[in-house]
Amino acid sequence: MSSSDDISTIKLDQKDEDIVKSYLDTDGKLSCLKAFTVARKIKHDVSQMSMITKSMGIKISNCELSVFGNLNFSDKDQSIYENLEKNYVGTKNIDCKGYWDEAKTSSLHKVGSTVKNSDLEVINCQLGCFKEKKGKKNGS
Repeated sequence: MSSSDDISTIKLDQKDEDIVKSYLDTDGKLSCLKAFTVARKIKHDVSQMSMITKSMGIKISNCELSVFGNLNFSDKDQSIYENLEKNYVGTKNIDCKGYWDEAKTSSLHKVGSTVKNSDLEVINCQLGCFKEKKGKKNGS
């Protein structure tokens, strides 16, 4: 993955750093879903979370859309796949936000499972972790 924050970092005050640390998983990483919560709590734009965590030496883990991490996904939901194809004609590369918007009518898990088990790709991570996914789908 190519991080969009390779150059910039954001320094938090101690109170905000403590908030970030309080949301870390047992492995010392901040999950994708928790990163959205933390951004609201520390009053920073969600797109800055990759820069913030990087400056603290913390990794973001478990992308809800299956780009990285170890979350378990179920089977592809054909109706979600067809809806995404209809709404994003001519591309299989859809912005992270577009998938999250689709999840408002179903669930993030179902959308992530559909991405994981199809030819769809995620671009422009809302947290700032990547612009485009590098490497082959599903670790192959």
